Amino acid sequence: MKNVLLILTIFSVGILFAQEPYKRTLKLMGSRFDITVVAKDPIEANKHIDLAINEITRIERLISSWDPKSQTSEINRNAGIKPVKVDAELFELIQRGIGISKLTDGAFDISYASMDKIWKFDGSMTYMPSIDSIKASVSKVGYHNIILDKENNTVFLKLKGMKIGFGAIGKGYAADKAKNLLISKGVVAGIINASGDMNTWGKQPDGSEWKVAITNPMDKNKVFALLPINNGAVVTSGNYEKYVTFNDVRYTHIIDPRTGYPATGIISVTVFAPKAELADALATSVFVMGIEVGLNRIEQLPQVECIIIDDKGHITTSKNIEIEKS
Repeated sequence: MKNVLLILTIFSVGILFAQEPYKRTLKLMGSRFDITVVAKDPIEANKHIDLAINEITRIERLISSWDPKSQTSEINRNAGIKPVKVDAELFELIQRGIGISKLTDGAFDISYASMDKIWKFDGSMTYMPSIDSIKASVSKVGYHNIILDKENNTVFLKLKGMKIGFGAIGKGYAADKAKNLLISKGVVAGIINASGDMNTWGKQPDGSEWKVAITNPMDKNKVFALLPINNGAVVTSGNYEKYVTFNDVRYTHIIDPRTGYPATGIISVTVFAPKAELADALATSVFVMGIEVGLNRIEQLPQVECIIIDDKGHITTSKNIEIEKS
């Protein structure tokens, strides 16, 4: 019996090693996506990658605020006018977004799309916007003004000119959905990298875990750590490329939707979570909340960890993170 078990074990390992990772890179949702699947041959791999692309494209049509035909655009057009009936999927995504807003005291807010774009991070800003213009820029932002009717599956934005957008969670959500679809089709392992929003499942063909490289924000051409991801997601938000400096204070492109002021003090946040949608939202939120409050919120959540790097290069991690230096 032992010999039979041994033969079966060797046979199953042989099947595992016969599979290889196949990768395709393309532009989806206005961003770079790298889709990797472990499969037995290129034909099988391409079939699965095509499924993932179709699913991500479907999500984009549903949630894009740039597409005038999307349900999100319909919600925005009817702000201050009437509720809009939407698919259950979009309703639940908005509902979860509001839940994260409550958890982060509004540091995350899908109605951020209502903000006037008064900050520019293309090198053209020569002075700070006025206090009044900053205050006015967020006058229509506020998740508490998103009214959900679960019985009728409707969404109503109370204020005229108010908008919702999924820039902070859309790619992560699409990656989650594509991953779940591929798992349901029997794909044993893979990675969906949505412009840095990494979502993994299974293991590499040699049996080792997938690993993610964390960029050194003080030198973006270098990696300071490698961390394993086991059937989960990791998202890094960084401000080392998009920021302005006034009076020796660095203001990032990540703006606090409650105040209209850009986040300061942090240059990189990496969040590990079971889903990319959640990791995406929390990475942005920690920037806005700051190290102490952000870390406190992260450590209240099961299976969520983070690495925070401040503008002096100091590293702060949640309690269960073990950094493997590269």
